[in-house]
Amino acid sequence: MLPAALVAAGLSGFAAAETLTAAPDRPLQTLLDRAHAGDVVELAPGRYQGAIRIDRPLVLTGGPGAVLDGGGDGSVVTVGAPDVTVRGVIVRGSGRDLQAMNSAIFLEKTAERATIENNRLVGNLFGVYVHGARGSRVIHNVIEGLRGGRLSEAGNGVSLWNAPDVTIADNTFRYGRDGIFTISSRKDRFINNRFEQVRFAVHYMYTNDSEVSGNVSIGNHVGYAIMYSNRLVIRGNISDRDRDHGLLFNYANYAEIDANRVTGGLLGTLAGMVKDSPDDEPGMIPDVNREQAIRNGPEKCVFIYNTNHNKFRNNWFEGCAIGVHFTAGSEGNEITGNAFVNNANQVKYVGTRHLDWSSGGRGNYWSDNPAFDLNGDGIADTAYRPNDLIDRVLWTAPAAKLLVNSPAVQVIRWAQAQFPALLPGGVVDSHPLMSPPARRPAEEER
Repeated sequence: MLPAALVAAGLSGFAAAETLTAAPDRPLQTLLDRAHAGDVVELAPGRYQGAIRIDRPLVLTGGPGAVLDGGGDGSVVTVGAPDVTVRGVIVRGSGRDLQAMNSAIFLEKTAERATIENNRLVGNLFGVYVHGARGSRVIHNVIEGLRGGRLSEAGNGVSLWNAPDVTIADNTFRYGRDGIFTISSRKDRFINNRFEQVRFAVHYMYTNDSEVSGNVSIGNHVGYAIMYSNRLVIRGNISDRDRDHGLLFNYANYAEIDANRVTGGLLGTLAGMVKDSPDDEPGMIPDVNREQAIRNGPEKCVFIYNTNHNKFRNNWFEGCAIGVHFTAGSEGNEITGNAFVNNANQVKYVGTRHLDWSSGGRGNYWSDNPAFDLNGDGIADTAYRPNDLIDRVLWTAPAAKLLVNSPAVQVIRWAQAQFPALLPGGVVDSHPLMSPPARRPAEEER
């Protein structure tokens, strides 16, 4: 009889759930305090004054024109109960206190399994702060951060701290500091998000056993910065004309980096170097004018620093100043099946060890490799070396570029070609591919 009684109690709880309609001229917090677990609180069109707190499981939903405004003080919405949904609301006007983590929506540790979906979060210090709320979902939101002042004084689109099993998917991020910042977490998923005009699209710190896949970063300082994290899956992401790095790995280990695409191109004028137009808010950073170009970006398609035992496979690195910068004792990495296309320098490696970037008789594709394939097996007949002794001189003494076309330099390069023993230690691809790997259909669709 006890199980039947429990089922009946559960059914009666659902039956008792109500839909409560809020009006802009009445205090919203009073209505939230009156609601019961499972109730739906609907916001009629209009402006509602924050800050509000949700301390019971319910759904807060708004139709077109429903705006929650924090008035520049504290977090606009604070969630302290599990199983809360916030949906379809415009949230704006949080405070500017970084230490207090002022946010459009702040999820406390007890706000497990929260769902934040289909909202527009505009002009807040942080968009969503997931402060230990495990199992939460942040999906299908537009999150636009602060557009004025220093980056160090701005917050992130989504900040995540010690919150396992969180999904952040299908959101659009603009402005502020970083799109998504995570620290001290695990088993999280960042999927199919889009980032524009932020510092780092995705910034990973001490977050393990997680996935970053299908995201698009356009015109940011750095696409994907992965630091001090282990056992990640970085798959199918796009970095399009990010300024400094497409992919950056620092103390990242045992990751699968597969089918990502980094593409360089002309960078639009940096925001800090153009004047405000009449359409821009006073003191705010204007939108990038893509018709005015400064230089090609990114500086490095991928930067690998003290990063060990990772598998870089089937990635596409094109149009960067440096295809891959590999340094600082990185060990045990497998780099195969990738395409290095039209980078000014395909590889920068300043170590003295010999590294073979091929595995199982298969290496990478190099667009500047003038090799032959006489037996038609798709593998070049000779090994590919992206760097020589002159490259090492230029890296350590950039002023030597003035001599790069001198007869002496040409003689040294001729001698290295005739006597390979003169070549310094560095990267060699023993089995370079004659054609690039096929792009996946999903990449083309994005």
